[in-house]
Amino acid sequence: MFEHDADTEGDQGTGRGRRGSGEFGRRGGGGRGGGGARGPRGGHGFGRPGGWQQADLPPADDAAAWFNGRLPSDWFTGPAEVSVDREEIVVSGELPPVESEDAPAAVAGRIARFREQTRDERMKIADEAEARYGRKVAWGARLGDQRALFTHLAVPVMTRLRQPERQVLDTLVDAGVARSRSEALSWAVRLVGEHTDEWLSGLREAMAEVDKLRAEGPTL
Repeated sequence: MFEHDADTEGDQGTGRGRRGSGEFGRRGGGGRGGGGARGPRGGHGFGRPGGWQQADLPPADDAAAWFNGRLPSDWFTGPAEVSVDREEIVVSGELPPVESEDAPAAVAGRIARFREQTRDERMKIADEAEARYGRKVAWGARLGDQRALFTHLAVPVMTRLRQPERQVLDTLVDAGVARSRSEALSWAVRLVGEHTDEWLSGLREAMAEVDKLRAEGPTL
């Protein structure tokens, strides 16, 4: 898991004209892929017509190829890892190794150096990607066992829970696993994701295939 670095970038207040959330780019707000996402259309029950992509968002199935073609070749030791959802694109990669007797501190310093030295270029690339894909861009880096996610989105999700579900969350809070119901729900979602990763991956692939077949069909 990544270490979540949720601070904002220090160059927001330097008078460079950058607005909003630092490394996400210069545009404020959530863009077309922000928290105001629309639900299912036409009242056809659960799920989203068109698979996991929202109908009003540009497709991002080529995002990994675009980023790996756009990023400087000396940033990472291999291809960047690119993950996409309706609000955000997360780009991360492996940094060159360091040789030091104090390895953990050296690794942390190397990640911090990458973040600082590449900030302006990453913001420029993020702006281009947001214009292309309608989503914010977050960045991460890893080196050995250390991983860090730079400034990224935390999107609120509204839900209604009946008493049995609320009791599950309250048990996690009372046991000290989480500090609040919202944190307990986030923990539960991460746990489900970790234990059903293969099934979720298959489900995403199946939905992507449905999208592809629908796009190849006749236009009505």
